Amino acid sequence: MANKTKKIITPNRTKSSNKPLKLKGKRIVSSTIRQSKSLSHDHEHQVARGVKQHRHFEHTSPSQPDTSNSDLIYGRHPVLTALENQRALNRIWITSKLRYDPRFHSLVIKAKENGTVIDEVESRRLDQITGRANHQGIAAQIAPYSYIDLHELIEKSQSVPEPVIIVAEGITDPHNLGAIIRTAEAIGAQGLVIPQRRASGVTSTVIKVAAGALENFPVARVVNLQRALEELKTKGFWIYGTAATASEPIHTVNFSGPVVLVVGSEGEGLSILTQRSCDGLVSIPLLGKTPSLNASVATGMALYEMYRQRWVNTLHLDKLHTNPWKKPG
Repeated sequence: MANKTKKIITPNRTKSSNKPLKLKGKRIVSSTIRQSKSLSHDHEHQVARGVKQHRHFEHTSPSQPDTSNSDLIYGRHPVLTALENQRALNRIWITSKLRYDPRFHSLVIKAKENGTVIDEVESRRLDQITGRANHQGIAAQIAPYSYIDLHELIEKSQSVPEPVIIVAEGITDPHNLGAIIRTAEAIGAQGLVIPQRRASGVTSTVIKVAAGALENFPVARVVNLQRALEELKTKGFWIYGTAATASEPIHTVNFSGPVVLVVGSEGEGLSILTQRSCDGLVSIPLLGKTPSLNASVATGMALYEMYRQRWVNTLHLDKLHTNPWKKPG
């Protein structure tokens, strides 16, 4: 990795100085992770927001149910996966037909023994609960998603020889975020990092679109994305950002070793600060007239190229075709 070509994107002093510089050699990673001014600003914002929420809570009537600590998932596969992984479920709404389905019956009984409230309801009641979503006869109320700490995500990812972590910046559409999680887990990535502000968290929609992938795919939520990228660098990861105008086509880059893939929103892409934190920027060549790709589609294509390179370099002995009846020459 030491001989890789890197890009250092400098701030635009004039309109003409907008080309990235290319340098060869080892990258310089600071030994300490400095706290930026934005961190103190974020802290003040969170404190102020916490005071506001506290005041609001004082005026809330105690007779009103508190739904702030619960979330809703629906659909057979997401709920079935949650039951199989013994996720804490507060309540399950299920039709009588589906309750006695062999796939659900024993799992529902076990969930009831663990304290989950089971309600047999009509399909129209589920329509009301889910806002007429495609519930497929079952919905469940779960505790909020439990995010993992970044250092813990890094430690877990290092259990494989060449880990891949996704960093998503500015993904506000929960459908996009859920699709990214589903694709990343299916291909083999080790986890996802998202920012706390100006981005979607793991909501019921994300859980639904991810189709059970979140049960086996950790997500870390961080206050400062640039500091998180610096921490990943200190742990040996190489950071690659996706950008439509990047000069390095993705198929020309060697993605070996621990890798972080940074993706931005479809509209704005990666911020300038995030681009500066990357070791390199890569693009997906497009031949049509469409100028850009959906964020989840671009992530899937980039991940596939990474793993395609690794599969090509791996000798799969189980795929070799031999003829047991052929005598050796």
